Amino acid sequence: MAPTFETEPRFFKDLRALSPTDRRRFRSAVTQFIEDLRRGDGFRKGLRVKRVEGTADIWEMTFAPNGRATWQYGDEVHPGEPHVIWRRVGTHQIFGRP
Repeated sequence: MAPTFETEPRFFKDLRALSPTDRRRFRSAVTQFIEDLRRGDGFRKGLRVKRVEGTADIWEMTFAPNGRATWQYGDEVHPGEPHVIWRRVGTHQIFGRP
């Protein structure tokens, strides 16, 4: 099986607002992200996955020089498989800062 996912309502609006280049970069990063989830021993350094400052359960991932995506773990859909909820995708502005 593979990790499962869902999205917050505004996620696809954010995704559509990305440039074609950043959409490709995001999709490429997600491929790596999924590989790392399947492997189960942490995320590669290039994705720069870290907890969003001031939160307990929201994470961010870098996919471009000014490209970030936020996500959190949700309840497992399939036992033993991670479930990811994609929240936002875009520039640093998704954090309310330039």
